[in-house]
Amino acid sequence: MRGIRNLISLTYAQKLSLVAAIPLIAAVAAIALVVAYESRATAESEIQALERRLIEAKKEELRNYVTQARNGFAYIYGRASPDDEVAKSLVAQILSAMIYGKDGFFFVYDYDGNNLVSPRQTEFINRNWADLTDSDGTPIVNEFISLARQGAGWHSFMWQKPSTGEEAQMIAYVVGLQDWRWLVGTGVFIDDIVATVANARAEVEARVQRTFLYIGGIVLAAVLIVFASGMLLNFRERRLADAKLKELTQRVLDAQEEERGRVARELHDGISQILVGVRYALDNARRRLDLRDDAAAQAPLQTGIDNLATAITEVRRISRDLRPGVLDDLGLGPALKALTDDFRERTGIETEFSTVVFRNRLDQDSKIALYRIAQEALTNIERHAGATHVTIDLRGHKKGATMRITDNGRGLRSEPGHVSTGIGLRNMQERIEQLDGTLRILSSRGGRSGTVIEVSLPLSHMLPPQEDPTPKRKAGI
Repeated sequence: MRGIRNLISLTYAQKLSLVAAIPLIAAVAAIALVVAYESRATAESEIQALERRLIEAKKEELRNYVTQARNGFAYIYGRASPDDEVAKSLVAQILSAMIYGKDGFFFVYDYDGNNLVSPRQTEFINRNWADLTDSDGTPIVNEFISLARQGAGWHSFMWQKPSTGEEAQMIAYVVGLQDWRWLVGTGVFIDDIVATVANARAEVEARVQRTFLYIGGIVLAAVLIVFASGMLLNFRERRLADAKLKELTQRVLDAQEEERGRVARELHDGISQILVGVRYALDNARRRLDLRDDAAAQAPLQTGIDNLATAITEVRRISRDLRPGVLDDLGLGPALKALTDDFRERTGIETEFSTVVFRNRLDQDSKIALYRIAQEALTNIERHAGATHVTIDLRGHKKGATMRITDNGRGLRSEPGHVSTGIGLRNMQERIEQLDGTLRILSSRGGRSGTVIEVSLPLSHMLPPQEDPTPKRKAGI
């Protein structure tokens, strides 16, 4: 079962292509159904109109046949009395001789249903067919009589073709000879019309099926194009992602090496030299003590003690730069305050820090990110800005938290609002993007020079006081 699930499981690219293809397929299917429905409806309307025209033509033809036949015996019928058997016999002979085509003939029934004339089907003559119906149960002779009593009319029914013996649809037209209580009529088979209509419907259905095939082919081609485009896009994005991952990995390694180099330089240039001075001072004091010159040994001992205190201070500073303990113990506000105080003492640049303690606190990742951004910003100001005044402001608001760092230095060389590609500013950007925050850098050069770094975090990184992961003492943000 697990193997089947693994077999039918989709990759991200396949899911993306499927999501893109489903609306396309649904839309094209809907269009195809609408086109098929409209095509069938339009074609059916045209076929029905054609059928009506053909049937009307047949009816008109039947009317002409009956009119011509009646004109042929009108001189006899007009002069005869209702019981003139000789005249009736002459008219029956005239109508018996009127046959046309393969199946055309005239028939005569009296109003009682007796057949008097049927030249192509003589077995009907002199028999009563009043209750005759076709294979569908449609009454025939009784309907003829009803139409004849009304004067004239058309009737459609199934009838056996004299030429083939097969049953087919017939339309008949009858007129009544009221004086003789006769009905005279003729009929025409419309199987050719039925076949024409059936062929037209079959052709329409074939066209609709071809349309479906064309649309299906277009949809298949579109889906394949979407799938191929998705694959190419996914392949390209994967290559870009791999390249970015390699670049990011290299930058992490470079940052690690840079940090190691910085720590090594500080240890070598600072701690190492101080400890060497302590060693020389202690060695000098030891030699003087060996000479029993206690008074002379006091000065080098004091120098060694002072240098050792300086080394301890440097070790604490390096440790604080690597990971400030006050950030975990007291929170972000005190940690930034200690950072600005140390920056002011070390550089002599006037530095101010202000904050407002607000009810919700930042989560641990946000604290570290803001502290590192502030640390990076102060380092850049010290190295590049040439500023004399720096302010850091940290505040919470209804949308989250914002830290604003402002200096009056020479500004950036890039355009206002554009983040530089330097590794320091790039590190700031990446840190804040990982927290779904925003980083804005506004810089100007000239008379109103300076740089403003504004970092904003969303409200999702604000925690209630009881959820503070390190509630040790009363702390700031």
